[in-house]
Amino acid sequence: MIHTRLGRTGLKVSRLCLGCMSFGDPGWRPWVLPEADAEPIFRAAAEAGVSFFDTADFYSLGRSEEITGAMIRKLMKRDEAVIATKVGLRMGPTANAAGLSRKHIIEGAHASLRRLGTDYIDLYQIHRLDRETPAEEILSALDHLVSSGKVLYLGASSMWAWEFMRLLGLQDRHGVSRFVSMQNHYNLLYREEEREMLRLCSDEGIGVIPWSPLARGLLARETAGTVRAGSDPYALDLYGAAHEAAVIDALGVVARRLGRPRGQVALAWLLSRPGVTAPIVGATKLQHLADAVAALDLALTADDAAAMEAPYAPRPPAGID
Repeated sequence: MIHTRLGRTGLKVSRLCLGCMSFGDPGWRPWVLPEADAEPIFRAAAEAGVSFFDTADFYSLGRSEEITGAMIRKLMKRDEAVIATKVGLRMGPTANAAGLSRKHIIEGAHASLRRLGTDYIDLYQIHRLDRETPAEEILSALDHLVSSGKVLYLGASSMWAWEFMRLLGLQDRHGVSRFVSMQNHYNLLYREEEREMLRLCSDEGIGVIPWSPLARGLLARETAGTVRAGSDPYALDLYGAAHEAAVIDALGVVARRLGRPRGQVALAWLLSRPGVTAPIVGATKLQHLADAVAALDLALTADDAAAMEAPYAPRPPAGID
């Protein structure tokens, strides 16, 4: 497994991050795997050298964090793993059970630490931007967690590039802990991040850890008839642009010529993009993980990449709000 630095930090992470949204309580989403079914995937990831794991308090309302923590304790030493989790989405019906108030951030971090069964979180990320809470309050609360040793690094997720730059500027101005990563929506079907966000991250030394690298399975052609395809309404908000069929066809041509599955080729393309640190790969089957690991050794030519990129057309932003 290849390891690389996360942005300009000294933190080394594996070039693949195992996304743990797929593990938790099937009652939360029908395609989610319970702990017993998740263990073989975690074990295969650990054996492949994956050391970077991304979850969130929102995933299965905490159960994903519990499983992630239990699997890491079972399969590796704590200092061998980089645990990323997130705060901000709704965790209950009460007024302060969502958002990025100081109250919710601090309480959310303490709850995540208990569920993960660890003394510290390697990468603590805001799960979208709370535009109703003053930025200074958000940044101060996050800095408190770093200063107290409960969090080592801070990360952000999908937002407008100008919003992210404003937050970075405020952190610099007030001398508080800075975001070191951006978890954003980026794949062959959605490349709007190339306009501003990726350039901003490159200039500011921010690591990029894209979510939905295979576009909810569309780039692997695995959505038809699956449980997730019938129970993931968010995918309808993200995809459906006119250029998608042509991009998928172009991907298929390259994949057939290389004798590789579509998903491997699409992930190899993402891994080759400037500034991308580690795509967040979800897996509900061992083959999903095997394909992701195989993509690390697949070197695409400039012509391969150009052929898959050519059909893309500008589209409205998705996944930000």
